Amino acid sequence: MISDITLGQFFPGKSLLHRMDPRVKVLLAIAFIVAIFLCKYVLTYALILLFTLFLIAVSGIPFSTILKSLKPILFILVITTVINLLFTGGEGEPLFSWWKIRIYEVSLWRAGFMALRVVLLVIAASLFLTYTTSPIALTDAIESLLKPLSYLKVPVHEFAMMMTIALRFIPILIEETEKIMNAQKSRGADLSSGGLIRRVRALIPIIVPLFISAFQRAFDLATAMECRCYRGGNGRTKLRCYKIHFIDVFMLLLFSVLIAAICLGNRYLPGIVGWGYSL
Repeated sequence: MISDITLGQFFPGKSLLHRMDPRVKVLLAIAFIVAIFLCKYVLTYALILLFTLFLIAVSGIPFSTILKSLKPILFILVITTVINLLFTGGEGEPLFSWWKIRIYEVSLWRAGFMALRVVLLVIAASLFLTYTTSPIALTDAIESLLKPLSYLKVPVHEFAMMMTIALRFIPILIEETEKIMNAQKSRGADLSSGGLIRRVRALIPIIVPLFISAFQRAFDLATAMECRCYRGGNGRTKLRCYKIHFIDVFMLLLFSVLIAAICLGNRYLPGIVGWGYSL
C-alpha cells in the first residue's frame, strides 16, 4: 500500500539520534555517504552494514518502519541489480550463459554491492535527515551550514526552506495519491489489470487531480506564510540556539574511526576471492 511508505516522515522521540545537534546530523549523513562509496571489499561493506544496524538501534525507529522506506526504491534496486548482472564482464567460465547473456561471479558481487549501496544510502538519509529531525530543525541546520554562502549574496534561508518543504511534501502527496486511487476504485476504475499501455492510461485520472491538489496546497502554504508576514531570512531570529554536546562529539569521533577503518581495510585487505572485487 502507498500509505506504508514512510519516506520523508518525522517520528518524534528521545533517542540518541533525536537528541543530537541537527547540524551534526547533516554532516554525519554526508560523511556516511562518503563512507559508503569508499567501501570496496566484503569486509568493509560488512563493517558499514554493522554500523548501520547500530544507528537503527540507537535511533529508536522500528526496523519495520525502516523497511517501509525502501518500498519507493524497489524498482531502482531491481534495475540496478539487473544492469550489473548483465553488463559486468568477467574472466573464465561464466556461471550462467544463454544466448548473448553471460553472468560471471564478479557480476554477482558487483550487483550485490551496488544494491547494498542504494539501500544504505536511503536508510542513512532517512535516519539522519527525516526520521529523527523535525522540519524546523532541519531548516535551521542547513541554513547554519550554508551561512558562509550568504556573504556571496546567496539566499541561504530561502534555499533551506525550499529543501525542507520539498521533503515534507513527500508523505503528504503520498497520502493524497492513495485517497485519489481509492476514490477512483470506488467508482469502478481498474488500475491494476491489463498491459503496460492500459495501466499508464489508467493513471491519468490519478495524475490530473494529484497535480491540482499539489498546486492548491502550494498556494495555501504561500498564503499562510504571507498571512504570518513571512519575508525570508532578513532580520529573522531563532527560537532555539543549538550547541554541540558530548553525544555529538562522540558520534563525530565514531564516524572518524569508521572512515579510517574503511580506508585502512581498502588498502591492506588481501585481494582473495570474495574480498577483492573493487567497485
